[in-house]
Amino acid sequence: MINTPDSGSDAIDEQVDDIVASGPRGAIVVAGIATTVVVALWLLFYLLVFLPRGVVQ
Repeated sequence: MINTPDSGSDAIDEQVDDIVASGPRGAIVVAGIATTVVVALWLLFYLLVFLPRGVVQ
């Protein structure tokens, strides 16, 4: 059965609880890097494409 108790299941449960308690640091780092890249590309696009054209009259 799936829910049969093992001799080592308590140790595994404690390890899983420790991992989950540490939080999603990796996902936050990846999201931060992706956001930084998108903002940097937007700024480069703005500075290199829109500003050299000048003011629309």
